[in-house]
Amino acid sequence: MVAVAAAVLAGVLTGATPSGPPRVIVGGSPADTATYPWAVALSSRAEYGSARSGQFCGGTLIAPTKVLTAAHCMFDANGRRDDRPDLTVIQGRTDLRTTQGREVAVSATHVNPGFDPGVIEGDWAVLTLAEPLGTGTAPVVAQGADVYAAGTPSTVVGWGDTTGNGDYSSTLRQVIVPLVTDATCRTAYPGGLQGTYDAASMVCAGERLGGKDACSADSGGPLLVGGRVAGIVSWGDGCALARKPGVYTRVATFARDIREAAGL
Repeated sequence: MVAVAAAVLAGVLTGATPSGPPRVIVGGSPADTATYPWAVALSSRAEYGSARSGQFCGGTLIAPTKVLTAAHCMFDANGRRDDRPDLTVIQGRTDLRTTQGREVAVSATHVNPGFDPGVIEGDWAVLTLAEPLGTGTAPVVAQGADVYAAGTPSTVVGWGDTTGNGDYSSTLRQVIVPLVTDATCRTAYPGGLQGTYDAASMVCAGERLGGKDACSADSGGPLLVGGRVAGIVSWGDGCALARKPGVYTRVATFARDIREAAGL
């Protein structure tokens, strides 16, 4: 997740040392890839080292050779495309310090052509894998689906920062946060350095008093509503702060394009 959208990716959530204040799962609990077999880690050891398997973002397996993630994960901190030659997707590795599961190379990257790295709008991308991964894909909400009612519980999973201070988890974690109103998000992110909330392409989730949130290196991972991918971890101001909910890509707005890019 990008720390502050208006910073133009200066706070891209990476699993190494973020260049800005981070946004991993804060206030959550342990999870397992047996429960979430479609939850995958994006890895580049050349860029992020071998610790934690080189993980820097998350993603969701939506077809055997297709991974849905955040567009900003494909950019560097200066807003430039970063086509990492060793980019791989890891499935079935609950603990990133192990060799559990499988690693498959990414053969092609489709970034939403309408993505604006300046405001982190339209934040989705589909990765094509060099070979199919095992069983277990997650369904995506339908185009225009009305699943974003305030108070609806949503689940986020990832390997990100657990404190907002760069304490990256080596094991998969999960957190349940309620969706919040567009009005609340507009108040939290009115523009400028705090970022600009756009209800047409974004949705917010979090506790009013904070304490639970996605954070750095959770970027690209899923926000699940009713067992379907309804959001993608995108950006926010800090991690788990009061009155600063996490901002997610509103997948229902882009579902048709996502399915087309994934060949679904």
